[in-house]
Amino acid sequence: MSRDHSPRRLRRRDRNALIAVSLTALSLTASGCVVVHGEREVLPAATRAEAAKALTAFTTAYNRADQAYDNSLDAPCLTGPFGDITAARLKAGHANSPSGNPQHVPLKLSDVKITIPKKAGWPRWFVADAQGNKTGKARWLMVFTRGDLGQRWRAAYVTLLAPGTVPEFRTDKDGWAEAVPADSAQLAVAPGKLSADYATYLKKGGQTFADGTYTSVERANRAKRGHKPGLVTQFIDRPLTSGDYAPLALRTADGGALVFFTTHHYEKQTAFTGTTVPAQPKDVQALTKGEVKQSLTLELMSAEAALDPAGSGKVSVLGRVPGLVSAQGE
Repeated sequence: MSRDHSPRRLRRRDRNALIAVSLTALSLTASGCVVVHGEREVLPAATRAEAAKALTAFTTAYNRADQAYDNSLDAPCLTGPFGDITAARLKAGHANSPSGNPQHVPLKLSDVKITIPKKAGWPRWFVADAQGNKTGKARWLMVFTRGDLGQRWRAAYVTLLAPGTVPEFRTDKDGWAEAVPADSAQLAVAPGKLSADYATYLKKGGQTFADGTYTSVERANRAKRGHKPGLVTQFIDRPLTSGDYAPLALRTADGGALVFFTTHHYEKQTAFTGTTVPAQPKDVQALTKGEVKQSLTLELMSAEAALDPAGSGKVSVLGRVPGLVSAQGE
């Protein structure tokens, strides 16, 4: 079968192809798809209205899920370590109370302060600091993220901080904050290394972290729990830094950064021959697979918030929220 390869035929093909490309470009431009290159432009991660709306959506979904013990009601609003911890909590709650949470008290957030960084690329994220009605005077420090324009805002980190410990953030003349890169060399520890350094510290100690509840005190408590009459507890700590668990850092007014990061933990309780592992609470039992004969391994996810000083100095862990996500009996 012959084909027309004449110059006139080729010119007509080229002209038609050019028209098609031009129409496609015009259509994309008109729809706004190629006007702004979010991966290159330094822009506020969200509008203030968007951030407020995301916080309201989260609170509504969180309350519905907590009341019903149904993770499907808030899963679209959660991700990262907070998503894992909440899913496990609701799963255990449903197993023990299928009809819902008899102790439900709606979460109410007040005195809300939202900090939005300017940044290029994805993910976009912002921080909400609020007073919660269910945790005494502790402040709820929440990080909301999304990976692209097609995603909704989701809470990845939720940390409880004591009053007066939330640092002041550096902002420009328009009130936008500054995101700090994970590989920043301007801080005592690059944000991307904090998860691994913290996991190492919990095992071996060291000089990276300042003494406090979540560092020196945590290590002392582990030493006491490690060996009890008839029972040995082993601790395994691992960094978690990819995807929805990536660290996020916000510049503080003094030039340092508040860093949110994730760690992954296992605690294995092994009973001596002739003894048994202590009975566990109902929520732990609900998340346990297998039969607890001689050992029980708890898997936990933990979200931390730490002050990382500029230049040099020790990192201070301000808040840590660990949560059981599964357990295995043997």
